[in-house]
Amino acid sequence: MVFLKGVSALSRLRSRVKQHSSLSNSVRWLQMQSSSDLDLHSQLKELIPEQQERLKKLRAEHGKVQLGNITVDMVIGGMRGMTGLLWETSLLDPDEGICFRGLSIPECQKLLPAAKPDGEPLPEGLLWLLLTGKVPSKAQVDALSQELRDRAVVPDYVFKAIDALPVSAHPMTQFATGVMALQVQSEFQKAYEKGISKLKYWEPTYEDALSLIARVPLVASYVYRRIYKDGKFIPMDDSLDYGGNFSHMLGFSSHQIHELMRLYVTIHSDHEGGNVSAHTGHLVGSALSDPYLSFAAALNGLAGPLHGLANQEVLLWIKSVVEECGENISKEQLKDYVWKTLNGGKVVPGFGHGVLRKTDPRYMCQREFALKHLPDDPLFKLVSQLYEVVPPILTELGKVKNPWPNVDAHSGVLLNHFGLTEARYYTVLFGVSRSIGICSQLIWDRALGLPLERPKSVTMDWLENYCKKAKAA
Repeated sequence: MVFLKGVSALSRLRSRVKQHSSLSNSVRWLQMQSSSDLDLHSQLKELIPEQQERLKKLRAEHGKVQLGNITVDMVIGGMRGMTGLLWETSLLDPDEGICFRGLSIPECQKLLPAAKPDGEPLPEGLLWLLLTGKVPSKAQVDALSQELRDRAVVPDYVFKAIDALPVSAHPMTQFATGVMALQVQSEFQKAYEKGISKLKYWEPTYEDALSLIARVPLVASYVYRRIYKDGKFIPMDDSLDYGGNFSHMLGFSSHQIHELMRLYVTIHSDHEGGNVSAHTGHLVGSALSDPYLSFAAALNGLAGPLHGLANQEVLLWIKSVVEECGENISKEQLKDYVWKTLNGGKVVPGFGHGVLRKTDPRYMCQREFALKHLPDDPLFKLVSQLYEVVPPILTELGKVKNPWPNVDAHSGVLLNHFGLTEARYYTVLFGVSRSIGICSQLIWDRALGLPLERPKSVTMDWLENYCKKAKAA
C-alpha cells in the first residue's frame, strides 16, 4: 500500500508530469484544470477529436505489436492475466492499486474538490476526472452537481415497475428492474432510430449516461425505503451534493455518513475494465445497446457472489464471528475460527483479489476513515485483528496469490456503524457507485468508435489437438 508520506500529492503529480513532458498527448490527461469553462459537455467536445486521432495513430503505427502470449491456463482460467480491453478511465496495477486517469486514491483525496476543508472527495469531481482526464475546480464540480440534480427526475412508471415485484425480491433485482424501466427515455435509442451519424454516437450516449448517473440514487433509495422503511420515500435535497443526497434519501442525516458516502461512491466507481460488471457494461455497449441496457446488464453481473455481493458476505461473516466468539475475541480464538471456516470448504470473505498483490488501497483509505471517525467501534477493532490474523494463515495455506484484504473487507463495517445495517442492500450501493465508471467509459467507447467485441472461443478438443501439435513440433 502506497500512502503519501512527507511529499504532497500535488508535488508528486507535478513531478510525474515533468518526467513525461515529451509525451504531450499523455500529459494532457494528468493536468490540473485551467479552463474556466463550467460545461462538461463542451470540455469533452474539445477533447474528443485529438483522442480520436491519437487512437488512429496508435493503431496505424503499432497495430501489429504483440502484447503477450495466450496460454491454455488463461483460456480455461477466466482469461486472468490476458490483456484484451481498452479502458481509458482507470488502470489497476498489481502492486500500486487503482489509478483514476493516472491518479492514485490518496492523490484523488488530496486533489479533488471536497464538500468541506479536508473532507472526502466529491464523486462529481471524480466523474469530471474520468471523463476529461483533468482535475476540476470547485466551481466546475458545483456546476456538475447542479446539472446532475436537474437531471434527477424519475418517471412514476419506474417506481410502478419496481412495485410490481414482491418486497422480498433481492434489492439488486429491484434496482436492476428500475434501471431497465428508465431505458424508456433513452436518447441514444431515439437518435439511432432516426439515423444518427456514427461520429455523433457519443452525444446521445453522453445524455443517457449523465441522466442515468443522476437518477440511480433515486431508484436505489426508493428500493431501500420500500424494503426496509415501509415505503416512506424521502425526496432529494437540492442543497446537497451527489453523495450527500444519496445518504439523505436513504434516511441518514449525519455529516459523517455523508462524508462516508462521498468516499464510498468515489472509491467504488471504477476498477479498470476486466472485472465482471465493467466488462459486461462494455461488452453489451459494444453492440450499440444504450447506457441503460448496458448498465442494467452490468448490475446483473455485479449481483453475483463472486463480485459485488462479496461486501454483503463479509459483514455477515464478521457478525458470525461475534455471535460464536463474542466481541472481545482473542487473536488465538480468531485464528481458530478462520481455520474452521477454511477447513469447512469455505473462503474468508474480503481477502484476496484477482489482480492485486498487496493490500487494496481502497481498504486502506476506509481504514483511515475508521481511525478518524470510529476508532472504538467493536467491529472495526475485529476487522483490524483480521488484518493481522488472516494473511499469514492464507499464506501458510499456499493456495492464494494475494492473502491481503480487499475493498469489501472494510466497507460493511463502516456502513453498519452509521446505521445502514441491512447487508443484503450493500451491493446496491456498489451499483450506484459503479455507474460513474461504467458510464464514463461508455461515452469514450462511442467517442473512439470502438467496435463490437467478439473474441474467439475454442473447445477442449481444439485445445488438446493444438497442444499435441505444438508438442510434436
